[in-house]
Amino acid sequence: MFINKINVEPELLYLILTIALVFLVLGFNFSLTNYSFAQSNQFSQLQNASKAQAILRFQSQFCGMNSTLHSNSFIAEYSLPQKCEMPLGILVDNDTVWYLSTKLGVLGKFNTIDNKSQELTIPVWDSRSKPTDVSQTWDLKMDSNRNIWFTDEKHNGIWRFERNNNSFSFFPVPERPSGFGTTYPVSIVLDNDEIYFVGIRSKSLWFANISDLKNNSSEGISNISLPLSSFSGIDPELVSTGSIELDRNRNVLWISTLAFGVKGQLFKFDLASRTFTPFDLPADLDSPVGIAIDEKGNPWITDHGTSIFFKVNATNGKVTEFSTSPLSRISANIPKGSGYTLPYWVKMDTRGNLWFNEHIGNKIARFNTTDGTLVEYWIPTQNSLWAPCTPNESSCGISNALQFSIGKNNQLWFSEWTENKLGMLNGSRPLPFVVDTSSTDLNIKRGKTTEIPLSVSANEHVNLKMIASSTFTSTGDIGNSSFSFSQESFPMNSGETKNVTFLLTPSEDLKNGEYTLMIGAENNEISYLHSIKVHLS
Repeated sequence: MFINKINVEPELLYLILTIALVFLVLGFNFSLTNYSFAQSNQFSQLQNASKAQAILRFQSQFCGMNSTLHSNSFIAEYSLPQKCEMPLGILVDNDTVWYLSTKLGVLGKFNTIDNKSQELTIPVWDSRSKPTDVSQTWDLKMDSNRNIWFTDEKHNGIWRFERNNNSFSFFPVPERPSGFGTTYPVSIVLDNDEIYFVGIRSKSLWFANISDLKNNSSEGISNISLPLSSFSGIDPELVSTGSIELDRNRNVLWISTLAFGVKGQLFKFDLASRTFTPFDLPADLDSPVGIAIDEKGNPWITDHGTSIFFKVNATNGKVTEFSTSPLSRISANIPKGSGYTLPYWVKMDTRGNLWFNEHIGNKIARFNTTDGTLVEYWIPTQNSLWAPCTPNESSCGISNALQFSIGKNNQLWFSEWTENKLGMLNGSRPLPFVVDTSSTDLNIKRGKTTEIPLSVSANEHVNLKMIASSTFTSTGDIGNSSFSFSQESFPMNSGETKNVTFLLTPSEDLKNGEYTLMIGAENNEISYLHSIKVHLS
């Protein structure tokens, strides 16, 4: 399996190994005191060579040294002005895209009119002087005064950039877990004069009144411990916080917590009463991270250990699962049905569309929460160092598009962490085709074949392949159930409509319950799927 359920974030695994190699090489020096000068000199040369190799390996893996700009009908890419910026946190404000270089420690301003960047140096950023180090900055937010706030992993705190005087202020978290050295701040929300945030290596909700904060001080920052009794028996070092989101209309915070690959839970925090309400999740949803809130106050969550995203009913806790399309085009060496797409961060736009990035799926997805349609946009960059690619695979790997922000005119901007690039998705461009069905809610039986009629309409010439996924399995695969299309692939001309039949025979080993089918088509740029609720008995 390409991405397994491990206790280290997949995008950090290679980084950890690289850094470990450097420390291992450096550590050898302490055992050489009894060696002769010649032997020490020989080892010193070897040590320097090993360090140089480690640096080159890091740069090759993370810096996008040979990355080129790609584009398709929906996505354009833009290079950053310095080498090895490793951009992560990103925020769109009108014609400006703010981004954070996790390697160089600069706050960038990309002008979408002239496609030029201006970069501001953050006062303290240790990774600038360390060749194989970064400080992960996942979140950038803007307050009512248009100041920029962002997280800082390695320095264990929150920064504020005041735009009126171009000054930075830093507010350290008043806690450093002994096992990690940082609470790893990851997600921020701003509510008038209040700031709330959580950390991956913290088991608390942190908050402060912004007017009480002082530069280079923890004064004014307080915390409330999360009620994690349901994680009893799990190694405490595995338990972390995913993210935080504010429902301003109902004055509540939502927080995702997880022991990656083991257990997930959701908390609602009432800001008035200062009380938590836990929401248990199904056992297979063990890695919840991103949170977005719909107009009814229901949280939508991405599970970063599977191919599933889901809605939680805020009143009764009922969970409704949906799946991305199956993992494809990443590598021929990934067995069918064994790869996760890993939905990651998620946001709701003003039209009620749910947007999220598929980390390993290498796509940006838009889910219409009203009609249940899912459109996925393929990112044209693939880095072969991030997949089990063979030397002869012409198209293999992922772009590591790890964070995004929704801007004006339905444009979505995202950072490509290991490619030294920003990407822009034009969500206003008309789709080349759509898929529809009259079957949106079905009662079906195990072992019995059900026919589902589909209508495919083309708005331009396309070559299509029919696809299907489900919540039968955590990978989104159909599993042991059997399915087929009356036509698997075909070309279509503009204005043409084609009727296709989907045949499904649920496996006898499926449990009774409610599932979701995702049925549709794809070309080389997008996929379009329709969700169908299935009641299995």
